[in-house]
Amino acid sequence: MERRQFPLPRSAANIQQIRHDAGKLIPVGDSAKTCLQEISPKPQTPPVVRKFLNTTRPGAGAIRVFHGKANDPDIASTLVHGVSSQASISGGLVINPPPKTIYQQRLHQLREAGYSTNQKAPLGRSHDQSPGLPNCLDTGKATFGVKSPKSAAAGTIINPPKSAEQVETEAQEGHQSYIRSHNAYFVGEQVDRKYKWSRYGKDSRFGVPTPHHNDGRSVSKSLHWLCDTQKHNSAKFVSQRCDDFRERTQPQIGKVHDPISDTLKVPAGHTFGILMRPDDFGAGDLLHSTPPAEYQKGTDRQRTLVSAVRQHLKKVNFHHFNSLLQAFRHYDKKGQGVIDKEDLQDVCRQFNLDLSGPMLDDLMEYCDVDKDGLINFLEFANFLNWKDKMPISKVEQRILTSECKTSTAPDNMQREALPVRPAASEALARPEDLEPAEVGSTLKTPKTLNRPRTIQDCFDTSSSLIRAVVGGLPTTDYRMYGTPTVRTDLAAPRIKRVSDSTNYGDQTTAFDLLYPTLHSLRGVHKEHFFCPRTKEEIADIFRNVGASISEETFEEAWKLASMRHPTGDVCVEIFRDVLKEIQAN
Repeated sequence: MERRQFPLPRSAANIQQIRHDAGKLIPVGDSAKTCLQEISPKPQTPPVVRKFLNTTRPGAGAIRVFHGKANDPDIASTLVHGVSSQASISGGLVINPPPKTIYQQRLHQLREAGYSTNQKAPLGRSHDQSPGLPNCLDTGKATFGVKSPKSAAAGTIINPPKSAEQVETEAQEGHQSYIRSHNAYFVGEQVDRKYKWSRYGKDSRFGVPTPHHNDGRSVSKSLHWLCDTQKHNSAKFVSQRCDDFRERTQPQIGKVHDPISDTLKVPAGHTFGILMRPDDFGAGDLLHSTPPAEYQKGTDRQRTLVSAVRQHLKKVNFHHFNSLLQAFRHYDKKGQGVIDKEDLQDVCRQFNLDLSGPMLDDLMEYCDVDKDGLINFLEFANFLNWKDKMPISKVEQRILTSECKTSTAPDNMQREALPVRPAASEALARPEDLEPAEVGSTLKTPKTLNRPRTIQDCFDTSSSLIRAVVGGLPTTDYRMYGTPTVRTDLAAPRIKRVSDSTNYGDQTTAFDLLYPTLHSLRGVHKEHFFCPRTKEEIADIFRNVGASISEETFEEAWKLASMRHPTGDVCVEIFRDVLKEIQAN
C-alpha cells in the first residue's frame, strides 16, 4: 500500500497571520477602464439646442443648416425638375429584332399594300400607274394643263437686235414718261423748268440778295439768342431762406466751405487733421533737376550725411585693420587713450573725407555719448566700427584692461603684431565692458551702447499734444519701424555669395543708372579705383592712360601715397590725389 502524508492542521493564529497584508487599504474608485469606457446611453441633446449646433458645428458628413430653417420640411431632396422622358427602344432591339410570326408578317403586308412604294417595277423604270386611271384615257397621247405661249427668247431680251441709237431713244422716251409720272431724275440731271433762256444771258441772277457782313456779326447774333441775352441782364429773384441754405451747404468762390460754422466756434485760421510726414523729395525737385544729395533738407539731411560718414569709416576700418585695438591706436594720434576732434579730422582726411566744421561737430556729437568732448574706446567700437565682425582676443583683452604693459602677441597668432605703446594712465576698457562673442568662447566684444533719448516726464491726453492739430510735434520725429532695404548697419562680406541678395549699400543706385560715369561705360567701376595694387600695376595704368611722369616724380608720389595708408597699401585714387598735389606745388 502507498503511504500518504496529510498536512497538519494549523491554528487560528497562524491562519490570521498568513492572511494579514502589509500597507494601507485604499478604497477602490474609478479605474482607467471606467474612464475610457463610453457612457451608454448617451445624454440626448435637446432639439432646440441641436438646431443651433447644426448651424455652428455640424457633425462629420452632415450638411450645415441654418437654425431658422431647421424645422422646415425637406423638399429639396425629393424635388425633381423637368418632364420624365419615356424609355424608347433600345439599341439591341434595333440591331437584333425579335422574329415575327406568320400572322404578324401577313398583317404588315396588308398595311403596306396601299402605298405606291410597295408596288414592284422593273429595274430602271417607274412602276405602272395605269390601273388607277380611267379605261378611255390614252396614256401615251393624253396631256394635262394649259399650254403656255412662247415669247421672245432670253438671248433676245438680254442682247436685242437693235442699234445703240434705237436703244438710247427708247430709254429717253421711257425716262420722260417716268419724269411725268414720278417726278424722278437721274443723279446730276438738270431740272427743266420750261424757262425761256433766250431772254436772259449766262451771267443773269435771280432772286433778292441776302444781306451779309464779312466780320461775322450775323453769325454772332444767331449763336446768342435774344431770350438768353435778356435772361442774363434781367434781375433774378431768390428767396432769402434758399440763399442762406445754399451759402451754408455749397462751396462759395474764395471762401472755405464750413457747414457747421454757426455751431463750432473755432479761430479763423484753425486747421483740422493730422500732419502727414513729408516725402524725401517732391515734384519740385524733379522739375528743377535737384541733385539726389540735396533731396533732404534741414535736420534730415544732417542726419543722413552723418550716417554716410559713419558708414564710410566702418568700411575703411573693417578692410584696413585686423582688430579694434589696432584701429583705435591709428585714430589716437596723440596716444592719450581717447580720440579728440583733431585726431578724427586727420584720419578722415587720410581716408579721402574732407569734412567741414559743422559736419565734424555733428559726427563728434553723435559718437560722444557721455558728452565729454572725446571719443573713448567703447564709443569708437560701437559707432565707427562693426564690432561684431572684429572680436577681441585674450592678448588684446589684457592690453585694454591694462593687465600687461606691452602687447606681446604669441608666435602662432594669425593677426599682425600690435605696436608696442606705453600704457596710459587709465585702462581703455573695464572688464565688465567686454562681453563674450559667443557662449563658451574666449573671444569678446565691447558691450552695446545706446544713445540716450529724451523721455517726457508726463503725458497729457489733449489732442494738441498728440500731433493731431496744427502746431503740434511734426511727424518727422516719429520712430521708424521695420528692416531697412539697404543694410548699411551690417558689414559687407569680402566674398559675397550668389544666393546673398542683401544690399549692403555698395551696389549701384538708380542715380548711377540714369547718370553713368564715363569710366563705367568702359567697364571700370568704383571699386577698381580703391582696391590696393602693386607698384608695377600703378605704373602700367598711368602709362597706358597717357600720363607723362618722370621716374623721380613717380617714386616721390609712391612714397607719399604709401604713407597715407596704415598698412602701406596704394590704390589708383590715392596715387592720383598725391600726383595732383605734387603737380600743383
